[in-house]
Amino acid sequence: MNRMLDVATSLFASVARLGGGLRVEELGERPKKPLELYEFESCPYCRKVREVLTALDLETRIYPCPKGGTRFRSVVRERGGKEQFPYLVDPNTGEAMYESSDIVRHLFAEYGTGAVPWLYSGGPLFDATSTLASAWRLGAGVRASESQPPALPLELWSFEASPYCRIVRETLCSLEIPYLLHNVGKNSPSREAFVERSGKMQVPFLVDPNRAVEMFESADIVRYLNATYGAR
Repeated sequence: MNRMLDVATSLFASVARLGGGLRVEELGERPKKPLELYEFESCPYCRKVREVLTALDLETRIYPCPKGGTRFRSVVRERGGKEQFPYLVDPNTGEAMYESSDIVRHLFAEYGTGAVPWLYSGGPLFDATSTLASAWRLGAGVRASESQPPALPLELWSFEASPYCRIVRETLCSLEIPYLLHNVGKNSPSREAFVERSGKMQVPFLVDPNRAVEMFESADIVRYLNATYGAR
């Protein structure tokens, strides 16, 4: 996709969601271990969960499960009994669950103040805006592409509503590359540590421990991921 069109449609996807996944809400207890989420980027219901991960400033291990994917879809089927997404595993509570609404209620109950804000409460408005956001992206992050798996998971600093972060996440999804997601939405208490780590407040920021690579700029990251882990 043309770069200008790519950024424009990603921006429209963010606008369609009315600010979902942009800023951090009031936080509760912090989990001791990262959560685990099996999902794929273009799924409207997976988006709902990812937005809440940003809103609650939660670190999460992401296992991309695009259509046609072969690495993690079978794991979901074996663990939960069916290939349905999103699928959340919370090692802090021992719970695993499907259904985005159930996941959202669990996250706000455990790591927020208990009440689910209207933006994440579901219903017709959510369904319409999240489906529109997916439509804007013209199929990006839907299907698996041939790729080479990394020996170690990558790390990505991101927040859900960023149009540039979305472009990187879609590439990670299509290539079925697992990564540790560090959410740094607006008002995030994690931003200070991120700036100390990276040198500035700019996302996306990718770290690949397999090659000791660290980089900003979504276009550079996408080129790197395709060149390093794409089909050879």
